[in-house]
Amino acid sequence: MALVLAGSRAAACLPPLQAAQQQQAGPQHARCQPFVAGPWRAAGRRRLQRLRAEEERGAAGATQTEEPEVRVNMDIDKEVSKFARNAATTFAPRASGSTGKNPAYKGSLLYTIFEVQAWAALAVGGLLSFNLLLPSDEPNIARLMGMWSIWMFTIPSLRARECTQAEKDALNLLFLAVPLLNVALPFVLKSFPVIFTADCALMAGVYAWKGLIPGLPGAGSGEEGEQQS
Repeated sequence: MALVLAGSRAAACLPPLQAAQQQQAGPQHARCQPFVAGPWRAAGRRRLQRLRAEEERGAAGATQTEEPEVRVNMDIDKEVSKFARNAATTFAPRASGSTGKNPAYKGSLLYTIFEVQAWAALAVGGLLSFNLLLPSDEPNIARLMGMWSIWMFTIPSLRARECTQAEKDALNLLFLAVPLLNVALPFVLKSFPVIFTADCALMAGVYAWKGLIPGLPGAGSGEEGEQQS
């Protein structure tokens, strides 16, 4: 009987003891938690903020690096077009009468005549340069005319009709570049077909640069310009 009573008293004393231990451990745990978890969380937040700031600086630096390159390319393009326009207007044939609206506007008969004349001169010049039309065993005037046909007939015919500013810049540049190529290339290789092919490649390259060839990247950008006479 005495043992039973002692056991019941011990059992009755256990909950208060456990509660006291929990109360003593609770404040210590509560006091330790800020010292253990707090610094790690603050360090993580600081590291995350630092990484975000570095990413933003990197993106801003890349944008600032790209912008000057685009600006430089645009400035070079403008300077080249300006020089070619001034030189072409100085040396190219000009109208003798008053210049108003270009009568060779798109859709007119004169526009079609100039365009057909330009590409027909290109085709005939190729046949002469490759010695397929009026063949000859030696260099002659016909083959020389064929080699220069792009500069003498194709480019002036295309310039005479109404076209966009981008195409006019391309034709002005070709009006200056083709003679330089035709004079310099014979020092390397004396061949009418090679020189004529180089002229065609130069014309295609300048048109592609100005975005005037359909199907290539940037095509159509040159057609948005204002129509020029």
